Amino acid sequence: MTASKTERQAKAKREGTAAPAPARTVSEEIDALADPDFMTSLARGLAVIRTFSDQRRSLTIAQISHRTGISRAAVRRCLHTLRQLGYVDADGNSFALKPKVLTLGYSYLSSTPLTVSALPTLNRISRTLSESCSLAVLDDNEVLYVARSATSRIMSVSLNTGSRLPAYCTSLGRTLLAGLDEHALDDYFSQVTLKAFTERTVVAQRRLREILDEVRRDGYALIDEELEVGLRSIAVPVRGASGGVVAALNVGAQAARISARQMRDEFLPVLREGARELAVLLP
Repeated sequence: MTASKTERQAKAKREGTAAPAPARTVSEEIDALADPDFMTSLARGLAVIRTFSDQRRSLTIAQISHRTGISRAAVRRCLHTLRQLGYVDADGNSFALKPKVLTLGYSYLSSTPLTVSALPTLNRISRTLSESCSLAVLDDNEVLYVARSATSRIMSVSLNTGSRLPAYCTSLGRTLLAGLDEHALDDYFSQVTLKAFTERTVVAQRRLREILDEVRRDGYALIDEELEVGLRSIAVPVRGASGGVVAALNVGAQAARISARQMRDEFLPVLREGARELAVLLP
């Protein structure tokens, strides 16, 4: 029997042979979600807030509009509202977030058992291995850091609670992706654009799926300079009572100092012990 067009397209996506769909702007994603009860203006305001980062601490209306696809007029209204509420400040034509914006995430961090109680475990791992340790979840197809114990800065980008990174080329992300079912994984690959950060970054969907199968089998993910040259990291899953992967725990180190074998032999047992400690905090 001849395969249907839909089946052929699905197979092509799984094998990584399908042409990637053009990435949608934030504005297009918001418009696609619109329904009678959906507050488009609220979604745009949140998108404006998320545009700021440690590398983009001060932005103009034009820059925000370019990065989000939201019209300048809408961006201007969002910034005016956020400024009136005390979340944003202005210096001439440039805008920056104010400390009050931290209250938006504090409710989650202060009410989630895993994030509230994880820091002692992360600190112990960092002291034991003399390396930075992080806890993350999967959010909007990205790795979201929810707790971190840093001993030193080993990346060009500063990582803190609330930081985001791509999932497909990070140890935390691959650990979390390996916990998804086939349908959720298909959705993930249909929405993300796979781009290379270094010459070692795996961007072929078929190969990534093979790697995720290995992560499920082995119970850990090891990244060797795929996100940034000189960075090596290893991660393990943190499972809830039902056995599902709800978070991931990792340690990163400079590749020149710590070999992949050391990570497997010395770091992996410590991480797995930490993951067992954190698992008891989950429902």
